[in-house]
Amino acid sequence: MVVGSVGGGAAREVLSAYRTLLRATRKTFAEDTLMLTQSAMEVRKKFEENREVSSEAELRRLVDEAREAAQFISTMIVQAKLNSRGGFEVKPSKEHAGATLEIPSEEILSEPTRERKR
Repeated sequence: MVVGSVGGGAAREVLSAYRTLLRATRKTFAEDTLMLTQSAMEVRKKFEENREVSSEAELRRLVDEAREAAQFISTMIVQAKLNSRGGFEVKPSKEHAGATLEIPSEEILSEPTRERKR
């Protein structure tokens, strides 16, 4: 998804999604230099991998995916911080309130991959 290969409106959408994703990673990993660097590199890599995409439908799917990823990062990831006692503390913020993630049951996790694809 490169801005130069798509029309004006689509280019703005791609750039907006890119910036939204970077903002989400910067906020979530604010005090973790390694994660800030790695997440920025990963975001850039994913956008570069799709540099040549010009199909409007595919661009829409990728932009939606980027926005969904930003939402996930903002609401589902909480960075643990080392406290003065040598342990880690997790302090969810208001963005995390009410966020839920469906975790598969042990039954589903133990099923062979072939059976789940049916």
